[in-house]
Amino acid sequence: MIKYTYVLLITLLIISCSQTEQQAPKPSFDHLALSQNILDYRISPKDSLDKSGLMFSDQGAWFAYSLPKTENIILGFSGPFLMTQQNGIWSSNLLSRLNLYEGNHNDRLLNSDTDVVVRRSEASHLSQYLKNEKVEIKQELVFLSGHTVLQRTTIHNSSEKSIRFNAIFQGSVYDIGIQLTQENNSIKLVSEKSPAVGYIQTQNDVGNVYISEDKHFYAIQINPIKLQPGESTEVIISQSFIFPEYSWEEEQQRINTIAFDSLLQHRKTEKEAQLAQLITNQKEAFSEKKYSEVLAKAHLTLQNNWRIPAGEITYEGLFPSYHYEWFNGFWSWDSWKHAVGLSYYNTDLAKKQIKLMFEFQNEDGFIADCVYRDTTIEAHNYRDTKPPLSAWAVAKVYEKDKDINFVKYMYPKLKKYHQWWYDKRDHDQDGMCEYGSTDGSLIAAKWESGMDNAIRFDNSKIVKNSEGAYSIDQESVDLNAYLYAEKLYLATLAETLELHQESFSYKHAAERLQLKIQIQFYDENDGWFYDTTLDGKTFIKGEGSEGWTPLWAQVATQEQAQAVKNRMMDTEKFFTTVPFQTMSADHPKFAPLKGYWRGPNWLDQAYFGIKGLRNYGFKKEADKATIQIIKGAEGILGKGKAIRENYHPITGEGLHAQNFSWSAAHLIMLLQKE
Repeated sequence: MIKYTYVLLITLLIISCSQTEQQAPKPSFDHLALSQNILDYRISPKDSLDKSGLMFSDQGAWFAYSLPKTENIILGFSGPFLMTQQNGIWSSNLLSRLNLYEGNHNDRLLNSDTDVVVRRSEASHLSQYLKNEKVEIKQELVFLSGHTVLQRTTIHNSSEKSIRFNAIFQGSVYDIGIQLTQENNSIKLVSEKSPAVGYIQTQNDVGNVYISEDKHFYAIQINPIKLQPGESTEVIISQSFIFPEYSWEEEQQRINTIAFDSLLQHRKTEKEAQLAQLITNQKEAFSEKKYSEVLAKAHLTLQNNWRIPAGEITYEGLFPSYHYEWFNGFWSWDSWKHAVGLSYYNTDLAKKQIKLMFEFQNEDGFIADCVYRDTTIEAHNYRDTKPPLSAWAVAKVYEKDKDINFVKYMYPKLKKYHQWWYDKRDHDQDGMCEYGSTDGSLIAAKWESGMDNAIRFDNSKIVKNSEGAYSIDQESVDLNAYLYAEKLYLATLAETLELHQESFSYKHAAERLQLKIQIQFYDENDGWFYDTTLDGKTFIKGEGSEGWTPLWAQVATQEQAQAVKNRMMDTEKFFTTVPFQTMSADHPKFAPLKGYWRGPNWLDQAYFGIKGLRNYGFKKEADKATIQIIKGAEGILGKGKAIRENYHPITGEGLHAQNFSWSAAHLIMLLQKE
């Protein structure tokens, strides 16, 4: 009796466990669903330079893919678009197309005239679904790493008869300096213009491999496959592009041992977690689904611009835009802004983005303006730096993850960079700094401001401070406001490291600078902050976005902030269709389509304005402006269109580069709780 009772208990336990397994909830990807088709990746490139569409990338890869833009049945994904050479170029319109032929007569299994096709994108992967009276086919493309993408085709026999078919992968490369060779049962791609080597290989049993005489076309035949009614099979191919800094042997091991379902589930879980961090942290005023979709679009924009170390670059970071050929590099103030946006969901990448630029810090503290993987394409720019926002970025990242080791690593570097401004950019040594250059050129000095052709620099001249150090002959309100904020952030970081005396010194220096900024740069008659001449006695008039930087830095008085706010909310000046643009709309030189910084709305400057309003208690105005920006700027709301570099403040038209990282980063900042 005891024996039977024991058996019964074990049986009940097994049944219970089985039911528990069956009832275990499936993972929820509700946040990931917001990214579905949030960007329109459909493009079938007509040639190697066709940038009429968007490209999907992940894991910091230097290559990307799109969905075919056609109603025809195509088994494959457009591309890859290579950022490994020539600042972005298509290697092929379809490098690994899968053709399926039925029976002994090699009739096509798919019919473009009658078959149904659905194409879809999410932050985790690309996919397409095809169906006819015989088969159902699902294709998925997911990044294994920064070197490799896997493409799986699942074929299901939905008919009542067995199907025998042949499968052939084939593709060709554009004439961009790449040649194909055979290596065992795989295809090797060697470029005369890049050290990155490509590989195409399938996990299925291979019949024949063919390469054309000109080495531009290949075909890989899979051994014949037979499916009974209701049966399914998988065909998997990998594409890799790997730089010599990495081990191809180790990457091959990953490719050969990964289970596709596990990889896809991992990517979905990864993106779900990141999006959940953003969406659950939305400001209460912006909790609607449409704003969650904005966050999903911003998140994906940053993902597509993410690059792993290669060549001259030793840390991961983000391009300003993969889509614009001259933005395939890394800029200093862009990096600080990217890092703050990233800090809301990926502090690890945020820290690497900051470290990337500090690898290009000189002994005197100077940091390069922009740097590149391949300096044979474009040289690093040491002619100027960019506005000092790095301590802000480090402090914001630290707020999120409390990584004291990161602060220990960065603090000495931040101190040197901060001091550099006073050593090399304070012409009259009065404690008020100027923008300038290292080579004595006025153009590089304007670049250093980040606002290249802003009207405040129309009559500027260059003056020499010392060898290799030059200033513009004016003291800029935004620069000194940034330096004020940096002192307070450095004080906070010093306190974190228990460097109490250094913290006190920075706070004391900030107090002295605060009074100078309030007196020198503020025009009581206009109620606005302006740059001044070197002696601080003459305002350089023309209302621009630099005028609200003191509100962002919290260096203005409440009375000054009130006056600035009134002008910001004036519909004749700054409260336009896309408010808080770079200069007042009633200025005679206002020309958004003719001047990069003479009228367009840049979302970083708009964010500084809105954050400035919040700093002084103008919450209602800040919320109103945020809603107006997101509603007015073309393509921020809704699915499909990319986030742009800047926007026309009157029409809302998206201008210049697509997929712009700091625009995406500042949209995240606008919508997130602190």
